[in-house]
Amino acid sequence: MANVTFEKVTKKFGDFTALQEMSLEIPDKEFLVLVGPSGCGKTTALRCLAGLEEVTSGRVIIGDTVVNDVAPKDRDIAMVFQSYALYPHMTVFDNMAFGLKLRKLPKAEITARVERAADQLGIRGLLGRKPRELSGGQRQRVAVGRAIVREPKVFLFDEPLSNLDAKLRVQTRAEISKLHQRLQTTFIYVTHDQTEAMTMATRIAVMNKGLLQQVDTPQHLYDKPNNLFVAGFIGSPSMNFFKAHLRKAGEDLVVDADAFVVKIPQERKATYMPYVDKEVIFGIRPEDVYNPEFVPSGIHAELVPAKVDVTELMGNEIFLYLISGEHSFVARVDPRTRTSMGADFQVAFNMDNFHIFDPSVNPDNPVAVG
Repeated sequence: MANVTFEKVTKKFGDFTALQEMSLEIPDKEFLVLVGPSGCGKTTALRCLAGLEEVTSGRVIIGDTVVNDVAPKDRDIAMVFQSYALYPHMTVFDNMAFGLKLRKLPKAEITARVERAADQLGIRGLLGRKPRELSGGQRQRVAVGRAIVREPKVFLFDEPLSNLDAKLRVQTRAEISKLHQRLQTTFIYVTHDQTEAMTMATRIAVMNKGLLQQVDTPQHLYDKPNNLFVAGFIGSPSMNFFKAHLRKAGEDLVVDADAFVVKIPQERKATYMPYVDKEVIFGIRPEDVYNPEFVPSGIHAELVPAKVDVTELMGNEIFLYLISGEHSFVARVDPRTRTSMGADFQVAFNMDNFHIFDPSVNPDNPVAVG
């Protein structure tokens, strides 16, 4: 078992910088998920760790060993790719055993390892089949099993669920989480799907344009995003953002977004007083926008006028796509809500859970305040 360290790792492809001075410590036995949009550098980071890409500068450390100049086969890692990459002419057993045979392990040990991994993944009955006889989910489990039998210090997963349908993705991510608990090994997992990241990770590293944006537990990323990018990326549907000004209204401090004005609770007022009369970005998640008929008790609710643009009935909830002045936003409301496209509809903002971002520090990615 081993911890993993990226120490100011930069990777350039010609003039393009895919990773920029990435520094990250991953403790032994952690399940870390690298998440971000396409092109953010997450797969490049994984490939640098695996030795499939040579770093331009910085150090990659596994355990106590700097592995910059260590061949991939000698890094004691196992990688599961998006494509299953199974040998079509080999049985499941032979696919899983292939790497062990190359290492010239005794036949009895190879058989024991393959059967043990197959039992862990529930594929013992598939060992005699060829890949063409398997479903997508079964092929992915074989690919994971091929990694398990190597008994590496670190498992690397590069978007392993992308080729599965929605139901299989849910099932397989639960299996991978249980596998991590059983193996007690370091897992580093790359995905663009923030739902996968939130449900599986011990910690999440959010990346954008080759830069680490924030590394934290899933809940803290959701509750306390560092900047506008993280706030918008974590959560589904994503956070609503409104250009606004903070201003005083008598003894109150309010968020003025032109089309609506909402009051900041007294206990949070002091935090935002330095931003009075300044332009800010006001953020609130769809799950904190309520139908006024079903507002939970004990919250600071502020009413906002809107017009319904689109409704999406999800069964256990309704997504309302709303317009207020020049602002478009989403509400995630109680399924008992009755409204229709084009109707005027007042909503209630939960002002216990709002966010303020300051665009004066970085207009492209405003930082969180408070």
